[in-house]
Amino acid sequence: MITSDRTDVPALHSLAWLAWALAAAASVQIAPSPLYVAVVVAVCLAVVMVHRRPEPAARAFPVLLGLATTFVAVRVVLTVLTVHGSGGAGVLVRLPQITLPRLLGGFAVGGAVSWSVAWQAAAEGLVVVGVMAAFGAFNAVASPHELLQRVPRAFHEPALVLSVALAFVPATMEAAAAVREADRARTAGQAVRRGRLVRQVVPVLETGLERAVHLAESMDARGFGRAAPAPGEQVAAWVGLAGTLSLGGALVALVGRASTVALLLGGAGLGCLALAVAFASVGWGRSPAYRRRATDRRDRLVALAALAAPVGLVVFDRLGDGSLRWRAALPLRPPTLHAGPVAALLLLAAPLLVAPGGNRGAAPGQEAGR
Repeated sequence: MITSDRTDVPALHSLAWLAWALAAAASVQIAPSPLYVAVVVAVCLAVVMVHRRPEPAARAFPVLLGLATTFVAVRVVLTVLTVHGSGGAGVLVRLPQITLPRLLGGFAVGGAVSWSVAWQAAAEGLVVVGVMAAFGAFNAVASPHELLQRVPRAFHEPALVLSVALAFVPATMEAAAAVREADRARTAGQAVRRGRLVRQVVPVLETGLERAVHLAESMDARGFGRAAPAPGEQVAAWVGLAGTLSLGGALVALVGRASTVALLLGGAGLGCLALAVAFASVGWGRSPAYRRRATDRRDRLVALAALAAPVGLVVFDRLGDGSLRWRAALPLRPPTLHAGPVAALLLLAAPLLVAPGGNRGAAPGQEAGR
């Protein structure tokens, strides 16, 4: 096991966790068989249990899985009601059939419900559960503030908005739990159902509004957005304007069927936008207000091991491994597992070889700064 020599930071860098989450989501897309998706979900659950941060974000993981499972159930119900089998031995049940008006699509609802249609809809919906598990685990183990610090300066404001948005669900869950405890204390532990919705929903909304106001006051007190633009940002603004005009000219050229001119203007516009991002990220004349945490050997090894998982699945797919995908065709046959793809997916368990850090929270002075 690779141990961490620092106890005041998470065990792995947020960039390593991001690479891991992307690799897990890609693996689910490459191998959408229910058994392989179940392996990925199990790995995500194990990673959350070992590396979750002591914050409300960790408690959002089962909620995200519950939402994904609800989506799968709704998808299965809608699919079996609108997609009809050919009848015969594969029919599960026959429902009354209604044909909708042409204004609403003109398709039939109900009729024969086939086993193959239901199982195929469930298998396809399970892929969504795998993707939600990957990014739910990332939200539970990675520090959004640390990831915000690694974003190029040109995308600092959008990244800050995204960081606050990622913290919305955990903060709301924490506020809801506190409101339930307070309501239970007021009622002496007795369940009073009358007016419970008003007693719990309104305080949660008030808490969210208060936190938003406190965050705005804190950012204003720290001078967020008041600094004069750096020289690099001024150059980036003009270059970005030129790139936007070039892309607009490319669109006009496409409408006029001038393919060569559109290609040249489009290439120039994309190049200008790339230069604008580079100039804005350099930050001439302005030094960052925080010290970024650098990635180390552990982070790179875990990221490489995780990224090797989808690469290995692509290799097995090219070699003709039919177990990666499962079709619910009659006669129904259960999905199969092969040792090679399972070994590739187990590379996603590389974070389990790293000892969890002591304090998984971000440093106090690193939450927001530019």
